[in-house]
Amino acid sequence: MSYFSYVGSGPYCYANSFSMMFGEASLSPSVIEFATGSPFGMQLHGGAMPFFDPYGWTPEAGFEDALAAMGWTSTVMRGGSEDEALARLADGLAAGPVWVGPVEMGHLRHQPGMRGAIGADHYVVALALRDGLVEMHDPQGYPHATLPLADFMAAWRGETVDYGEAFTMRMGFRRVEIVPEEEAIRRALPAGIRWLAMDRDLQPPAGTLGNETAVLALAERIAAGCDDDFRGHLIHFAVRVGARRAADAARCLTRIGLDAAAGVMGRQARLIGALQYPLVARDDATAAAHLRALAPTYRELLAMLEPAAAS
Repeated sequence: MSYFSYVGSGPYCYANSFSMMFGEASLSPSVIEFATGSPFGMQLHGGAMPFFDPYGWTPEAGFEDALAAMGWTSTVMRGGSEDEALARLADGLAAGPVWVGPVEMGHLRHQPGMRGAIGADHYVVALALRDGLVEMHDPQGYPHATLPLADFMAAWRGETVDYGEAFTMRMGFRRVEIVPEEEAIRRALPAGIRWLAMDRDLQPPAGTLGNETAVLALAERIAAGCDDDFRGHLIHFAVRVGARRAADAARCLTRIGLDAAAGVMGRQARLIGALQYPLVARDDATAAAHLRALAPTYRELLAMLEPAAAS
């Protein structure tokens, strides 16, 4: 059974940024996202902040596996002083665009409403430095955006981003082998299963919950009522990206013949996506009911995928 895929806007900043760096040889952003492992789980970070991605996962934790599965490599540079970072960026831009992030989105003042740190991570592709401005392709929907250098450096410092290291950039992207999309999906699947099984040597913040336990805890919190900031995180980011990740993963699994597992991920996509209206409308009882229906699907998915990985 074919899964009807979604095409449209959404917060896929690093997958879209990678795609820009890969150029004409790029795999689709949906396959890039799948390869990072992000669709395989759900976490309540620190017991407080919900993300529809795996227990202990961060974008940085998934990038190297993703690049290897897709047949790419890159040079990563990070840390140091602001002057050192700016010099590295200038050197990198002399050879071409530079992948930059994580950055603090709230300092990207070319985006309407951004006036300072909001604790949201983001990724962009820097294109040029000129006249005290940074020109970039911002995959949030702003091609060739410009930003004063001071604001860009404040964003790149990432003081309010709770993972990664300041002034991280990637350059020297190189395709080391040609990997068709279906093969990249197969290569990425074992890492995705390990994320889903919460079988990684990671130490997330104390109190972090994963998968079924996390979803049920989130359901209880929403049923009890949530404040505007928490609701805003869900409706503007977490639900949108979570539904798309699961939808893209369902399509990827269909492409390699794992129809039963794709059916479970398709159900996850529908249940996560169905949260959007109730949360916006403040029908929290319905949102909580959707989450309770979602909770056992992570266990079901793992039971289907583990034998597939062993075969």
